[in-house]
Amino acid sequence: MSSSALPAARDRAPLRRPRACAVSGTSEALAAHLGWGTTAVRMILVLLTLLWGAGALLYAWIWVFTPWQEGDAAPTRRVPLAWILTGAAGVGLVATSAALISTASAQLPMTTQPGWFVWVAFTTACAVAAGMWATFVDRDDPARGPGHELAVRLTVTGVLVALVVMQVAILQETGLVAFLFAVAIIVGIAAVYSSTLIAKWRALSGERVRRIREEQRAEMAAHLHDSVLQTLALIQNRAGASSEAARLARAQERELRSWLYDGDAPADSDLSTDLRDYAGGLELDFPVRIDVVSAGLSTERASGEIAAAAREAMLNAARHAGGEVSVYIEGTTTGVDVYVRDRGPGFSLDAVTGDRLGVRESIIGRLRRVGGSATVKPGAGGVGTEVHLHYAGEEARRG
Repeated sequence: MSSSALPAARDRAPLRRPRACAVSGTSEALAAHLGWGTTAVRMILVLLTLLWGAGALLYAWIWVFTPWQEGDAAPTRRVPLAWILTGAAGVGLVATSAALISTASAQLPMTTQPGWFVWVAFTTACAVAAGMWATFVDRDDPARGPGHELAVRLTVTGVLVALVVMQVAILQETGLVAFLFAVAIIVGIAAVYSSTLIAKWRALSGERVRRIREEQRAEMAAHLHDSVLQTLALIQNRAGASSEAARLARAQERELRSWLYDGDAPADSDLSTDLRDYAGGLELDFPVRIDVVSAGLSTERASGEIAAAAREAMLNAARHAGGEVSVYIEGTTTGVDVYVRDRGPGFSLDAVTGDRLGVRESIIGRLRRVGGSATVKPGAGGVGTEVHLHYAGEEARRG
């Protein structure tokens, strides 16, 4: 019997809270893990809560120690728990008022009627819980946010202020008891706003940590620039652009500069970054030095056709010209231009035989098919070759 139970245990879903949940995802995670219904799990937890709070303690324990499911989306909650608690605080305020009016009408001493004490404590607890939930939980919910937090906080503050006013009104009759309850309510108001201060303190602490890391990174970059990067540049100048030592030094310099100055930016997010990475790879395979310069702002992605055509032009320059190659990227709001220039012997496109389709199809034909253009001509002064790629972009072509 034990051997048959083991495969079933291994088939259970991991205990992970769903990112789209009702309140915290605890019951749904437990139900998925055990293979039970969510409603049944919730009913069991409610029944266990009647046993000296065991269900509530179990729920809180699972909630605290169970992580979210994998993913980048922020957790969202269907149940507006902050507003439910705010409504409960409003009900408590009305019940407190009714209890006070009833006791005063009967001309009974307030200290002999404990009912209103309970309602004051209930109202204060619900108001504080609503404010804290809106600050610590709902603030990061994309369906709610800071506006929702402010509305909840102002509403519960109004409820607690009204409660204090009623306490002050009966202060002379009930003496110390009413005073202590009034102080407790004021402490509740402070707790509502202290949650905001705690959230701001966390944000400031995180910003301070990031600033310290940036300062350390800047100090490291300055030290490496004065030592390692200058040494690599000296190796390139002494060895020559086409030598093996210069190529390796150039690749290491590029990787080090990328690590120091690019930070956590994705390596293939845009055209210029992609072409710089591709240039680094070509420098390892061919005796060539490629400088990639970008100007302006382009929204062209690395997966676009102009990126593929530019890579093909860079490969041709590295393979047939060698030496020094320059790549200039000029981006605008309406399109992007890429210039690939080398200082090799040059060639004429008309002299290339028809069976060689690298330039005609991989560069000129590729851009023509997507509405762009490509030209191949001699470089400045008739030295080398210049490939000019132009792509207007989707919005410009629609216009």
